[in-house]
Amino acid sequence: MMATGAQQPVSLSPAEGEERTLPSFRSPPHNFEAEKALLGALMANNNAYDRVSDFLRPEQFADPVHGRIYEAIAKLLDANQIADPVTLINFFEQDDTLADVGGSDYLAELAASMVSIINAREYGQIIYDLHLKRQLIDFGEQVVNRAFSPEVDDPSMMQIGDAEQQLYDLAMTGELEGGFQAFDVSIKEAIMRAEIAHKRDGRLAGVGTGLRDIDDLLGGFHPSDLIILAGRPSMGKTALATNIAFNAAYDYETETDANGNTRTINGAVVGFFSLEMSSEQLAARILSEQTEIASDKMRRGTLTNEEFDKLVEAARMLHNLPIFIDDTPALTVNTLRTRARRLKSQHNLGLVIVDYLQLMQGNLRTDNRVLEIGEITRGLKTLAKELEVPVLALSQLSRAVEQREDKRPLLSDLRESGTIEQDSDVVSFIFREAYYLERGEPVHRQDESTEKFSERHERWQTRSDEMKHRSELIIAKQRHGPTGNVSLYFDGTYTRFADLDTQHTDTY
Repeated sequence: MMATGAQQPVSLSPAEGEERTLPSFRSPPHNFEAEKALLGALMANNNAYDRVSDFLRPEQFADPVHGRIYEAIAKLLDANQIADPVTLINFFEQDDTLADVGGSDYLAELAASMVSIINAREYGQIIYDLHLKRQLIDFGEQVVNRAFSPEVDDPSMMQIGDAEQQLYDLAMTGELEGGFQAFDVSIKEAIMRAEIAHKRDGRLAGVGTGLRDIDDLLGGFHPSDLIILAGRPSMGKTALATNIAFNAAYDYETETDANGNTRTINGAVVGFFSLEMSSEQLAARILSEQTEIASDKMRRGTLTNEEFDKLVEAARMLHNLPIFIDDTPALTVNTLRTRARRLKSQHNLGLVIVDYLQLMQGNLRTDNRVLEIGEITRGLKTLAKELEVPVLALSQLSRAVEQREDKRPLLSDLRESGTIEQDSDVVSFIFREAYYLERGEPVHRQDESTEKFSERHERWQTRSDEMKHRSELIIAKQRHGPTGNVSLYFDGTYTRFADLDTQHTDTY
């Protein structure tokens, strides 16, 4: 007798009276008849090639022989020659593969299998769709095999991110639409953008920053644009980015047309990738800005009861803002793109902010940081075009700024500057003279009279007071518009940027 819970032996032999059955073999999806019919159409009427050449490739045929024949047809047509059984046989005189299936007789058989040229594209799409299904099967096997792998330096989340990226790339190759677009379609889209700008207050064609002078110069942040916001540490890059994120999310507004389609008419859903600060720190900055309570008081726990109640009330008002923060450190560009796509499909993402570019990692490990930054900026520009959203990427400046008397940044000050400048549509610099003035208080020289020192110190004090709340956004490059400088008001206590009232600067 077998003990309770013991596993029963598994019998591989069929029971008496039963027939042995083997697991059914599933062949990869294919349609050889469709391949033969398409090749026959191409040989009978070479004009049919134009209907499939924009998406169908030789390696996408399930039968390698058919792929070789398709490739030969393409080569003949590219050389302005006729492609038919007579001309094709020259390509395969020494080809044992074609000889195995009948040589010239097989080409004649294919020619007899032709379909109408009108149906050529449909047959090509069938072949292409089956190729994608075979790719999906291969992809699934790779994911499974990698998950079974015991490699300790290949964590599950990395596998998931890579799988999402590969699946998205496969989906993009599956898009048969593309290529040229008629000019009248492009004109209509341009008019639609202009109409949106005309209807909006402020005449914005893109996502508004909430800062009047910046929007006047840039027209907002435009879909498909990569905008670089660069500066030295402590200039206020993150503060300006959080201000813009809040303003865009606060203004978010949609409308639904008669067909039930929803579109954004103002503001944006914001995806904020913070590689330096935590999501709680960013939220604290926004709360500080809106409540005018210093964020360091929140950290140190020195809030009064009144201030705490004010914070709670503000949090209650702002908790539904469409801002999504990802504070994962050292993100790769592929992972960032995958998460942005997911946010686009789930929440209608309208603006991506990356803080900051130099903390990202490229997908290809290399010791050449310039090449890696180039891969990252190209990836961010590609993301902007794919999702049709503006991408605002913060960037550090090199120390070369500190060595000059005039410390206003230049394009050459961008760290790993070549690719950043090349791939971006807008390059802007944030500059605060007050930062350098605070650290440059005059000291009394040994050979200097007290009177001279007092005059020098007084000039410094006057300039410091004048520039205390002033900052400058320098638009050094704008692909679609003018460059120039924008003066802004900055309050470091509440990490807040605002429009500068040049008529009443004494109120600041």
